[in-house]
Amino acid sequence: MANSRTADEETPLLRNKKTSSIPWTQISLLLILQLAEPLTSQVIYPFSPEFVRNVGITHGDESKVGYYVGLMQSIFFATQALTVLHWSRISDIVGRKPVILTGLFGLSLSMYCFGLSRTYWGAVVSRSLNGALNGNIGVMKSMLAEITEPENLAKVYGYMPIAWSTGGTLGPFIGGSLSRPADRFPDTFGGSQFMHQYPYFLACAVPATFSAIAWLITFAYLKETVRSPISVRKLFKSRKNKDDLSSEDQSTTSAAEAVLDEREKPVPLHALFTSRVLIAAGNYATLSIVDIAYRAIQPLFFSTPVSMGGLGFPPPVIGWVLSVFGVLNGVFQVFFFARIHDRWGTRNVFIAGLFAAVPCFALFPVMNVLAKAEGVSRAVWLTIGLQIILSLGLSLCYGA
Repeated sequence: MANSRTADEETPLLRNKKTSSIPWTQISLLLILQLAEPLTSQVIYPFSPEFVRNVGITHGDESKVGYYVGLMQSIFFATQALTVLHWSRISDIVGRKPVILTGLFGLSLSMYCFGLSRTYWGAVVSRSLNGALNGNIGVMKSMLAEITEPENLAKVYGYMPIAWSTGGTLGPFIGGSLSRPADRFPDTFGGSQFMHQYPYFLACAVPATFSAIAWLITFAYLKETVRSPISVRKLFKSRKNKDDLSSEDQSTTSAAEAVLDEREKPVPLHALFTSRVLIAAGNYATLSIVDIAYRAIQPLFFSTPVSMGGLGFPPPVIGWVLSVFGVLNGVFQVFFFARIHDRWGTRNVFIAGLFAAVPCFALFPVMNVLAKAEGVSRAVWLTIGLQIILSLGLSLCYGA
């Protein structure tokens, strides 16, 4: 009796230690899929000021460019914030895979539409769709947690900045290099009337096509992590015929609901309003406001003429500068974040990283003063480099 009790209690523990492997195939797939969001969200940054000037919404008033660029960029985050919780809860019912497929489809469609936009409000609608149809980040994080053992979760989550930094590097580079291809590559695209009419389509088509390919990969290879999900067809059918269900449909629906009740049924929203959650969410919101404001102002400042307070860079140069930040951020996060965090602690890293935003913003007028005095000289480029290095502190805050 003692031996059987010992076997019952100890054998599963020993087995768990031996089988606690990391499912790298599915994790690698999720990290690749995560590239779609930074690619589609940041590809427009280098050319968005130029786009706003060319569509005529400002009527030649350079002082209005910042307002319309900010509105176009912010609408993506606004619509995403309004819908991301709904997508996460839907994924608890129908499964993670259908929601990710919907998000990738939305990203691809919206980017093709943006590339074909010839009016400002058409571009705004495209960006709205981009945010509203994309709730993939939260769902992908849930999948990572569901397929990874708790003792390996921190290690797996440490790879997420690589995906985001890669997308943050390639997105601006693609946007800056492939915008207005008929003017920049006349030998290849100069004879294309389509490229003259839609000068930003090629830059938008690259991340759009990547999202479409990612959709096919997800459909073929991504494994569902929600147990016994309700199919979308059955969900709509049960709602449409809820007053006249057959006994078989009733039993099927009841069984599906019972499965949800027994396990991962979403908790009420008010249950999340604990002090620790509210403090963490408030800090995250503050960080997001500061960081996104900085990332939106930076390309606008680079594009604005020197006489009006900027540096007057063309889109290719803007894309190159933003890509340099993406490379440095990825390297810094992978090799130094853990060491800095272990030495100084979560709270100190967060406070110091957030404080780094102060000199980052303060350096904008300094660069303009230098540019007015001596043009875009070595001193200006050194100041840009200093700003990029300081902005790495903001990225550290996300990990903290």
